[in-house]
Amino acid sequence: MVRLNAEPSTVTQVTTIDRIDTRILDIPTIRGHVLSMATMRTQTAVLVRIRFSDGSEGLGEGTTIGGLSYGPESPESIRSAIDTYLAPALVGRSADDVNGAIQLMDRVARGNRIAKTAVEIALWDGLGKRLGVSVAQLFGGAVHARLPVAWTLASGNSETDIAEAEEMIATGRHRIFKLKIGKRAVAEDVAHVARIKAALGDAASIRVDVNQSWSLAEARRGLAALQDAGCELVEQPVAARSLAAMAELTRGHAIAVMADEALNGPEDALAVAGKAAADVFAVKIAQSGGLKRAAEVVAIGQAAGLGLYGGTMLETGLSTAAALQLFATVERLDWGTELFGPLLLTADILAEPITYRDFHVEVPRGPGLGAALDPDKIDFYRRDRARSVTAVAGE
Repeated sequence: MVRLNAEPSTVTQVTTIDRIDTRILDIPTIRGHVLSMATMRTQTAVLVRIRFSDGSEGLGEGTTIGGLSYGPESPESIRSAIDTYLAPALVGRSADDVNGAIQLMDRVARGNRIAKTAVEIALWDGLGKRLGVSVAQLFGGAVHARLPVAWTLASGNSETDIAEAEEMIATGRHRIFKLKIGKRAVAEDVAHVARIKAALGDAASIRVDVNQSWSLAEARRGLAALQDAGCELVEQPVAARSLAAMAELTRGHAIAVMADEALNGPEDALAVAGKAAADVFAVKIAQSGGLKRAAEVVAIGQAAGLGLYGGTMLETGLSTAAALQLFATVERLDWGTELFGPLLLTADILAEPITYRDFHVEVPRGPGLGAALDPDKIDFYRRDRARSVTAVAGE
């Protein structure tokens, strides 16, 4: 039976993406952060702000380490990819169709994972705010309110690192420490690690990150010596492409081998797992290509029976909040996280900084990322302001 007097159906107004803005921030670090390929004294972040047709907005961040010395994306390329390719393709589309936006970005631009991550984070943040739920809820719900958090000792000086670690333990901030090594001879690096482990003893867990610096022969010697020194884990000891070498090291040593630079999304995760080329995955949302792809990397690691670790690109509090939202949904992170990025910077750009205490980092609460920016800090550290100041000073 047809009702001729039926009321017309209500048309739902679709919220669309109105505008995507980007800004580069340069924030000094509290000390030199020594990597095998560079020494960082400033961290640069690309912030994304997406404005939607209903008046809501979402925030995102894309951050890399050490400019182009670490990977194929730089802060400048991240911003250019967003402004030139990603934003024009997305403006006018449904704000709630995050999966569709992810697929479109993959068609519009190959690679550029960090640029895509920054936009995707802002889309998830906006969706969570409109629905009044956290990003963690959008990924099934948080099962943790806080997560263990490591600190990286990267001065390169044993006594300095020991003093720094002892202060962290005494204040209850960190008891998991990762040492950046790989710039010196293997024997020198191992001796450095051994001194720190001997000084801290059982009060701390000691791990190292080689950032791909060793040859296979060096890694064979290094892993054996680090194991004897009490080190628990070695991150990316050889080149990311050398999966056969990674597999040999994983088979041949009791010390855990962690893949990091070898993981650029789920395809890489499947290859590493298939070749048994790691014991642990360092999952980074930016390196994976966004929260969704990082969740897929997590799923592959879980299916392969590998350990998981929440990695960082030394992001500000904004992207750290995004990573925490995702990792809070992961049942087991056997190796904890290293989401300490905001603590390495001289200033926190969030209105309410993320909480670190009792050797843990707390997952932000509230809709979306649970994070809001401090406008005065953003204005002070934005690159275009810094350039004008520098130009005046040089006249």
